Amino acid sequence: MAQITFKKEVELRSAQAEVKDFSGKVLESVELNPELFGRPLNIHLMHQVVVAQLAAARSGTQSTKTRAEVSGGGAKPFRQKGTGRARQGSTRAPHYSGGGVALGPKPRSYQQKTPRKMIQQALFCALSDRAEANRIVVIEDPKWEKPSTKSAMELLKNCGFDGHVLLVVEPEDENLILSFRNVPEVSLAFPWHLNAYSVLVNDYIVFTRSAMIGEEIDDTPSQLTVSAAPMSSDEEAE
Repeated sequence: MAQITFKKEVELRSAQAEVKDFSGKVLESVELNPELFGRPLNIHLMHQVVVAQLAAARSGTQSTKTRAEVSGGGAKPFRQKGTGRARQGSTRAPHYSGGGVALGPKPRSYQQKTPRKMIQQALFCALSDRAEANRIVVIEDPKWEKPSTKSAMELLKNCGFDGHVLLVVEPEDENLILSFRNVPEVSLAFPWHLNAYSVLVNDYIVFTRSAMIGEEIDDTPSQLTVSAAPMSSDEEAE
């Protein structure tokens, strides 16, 4: 009789995030969805997915010419016998100056096939790591009448963000996007573009309230979740 195995249940942890306004004042502390922000870390999984994502981003266009592709070398350099030298058939052999390259690189694809569930779980682990370190922050949607990089810099200073920031916004936040796009320490992303690498490469993950609020869990309005779909392998390669 075949042995029946059961899937091991993952022990989820509670996670919280602070909600701040433009001045950096903490308005409240909200409970994050443990399915996304309370998972145990899997370092090997995150490493494998990040390596696959960076490999898929490689262009793979490097190329060298073999001795069959370089021009010239049609005539035999010198006669076969009687010169005391080693016989040669072409001046385009790899050991000649101007000759072809032996075993050189050719165009290839570095993309690795990674299961969608692995990509998803790696993202959840990365978000959980930032949540455990209290690096997940929610900001009230700034009602800016026009784009202002100066206001964007003030927001970063008031909130105490002293490293690289991944700001997750909605497409409707046009003034916010235009304000932060010239700030070198800030990367912008939509919720459905989140991936393990973009989370791990930044020190703080900052959500606007509109980008953070998704479906209500257990009829608790203050419980937040990301209404995002992880990137597929094809999206990672772009």
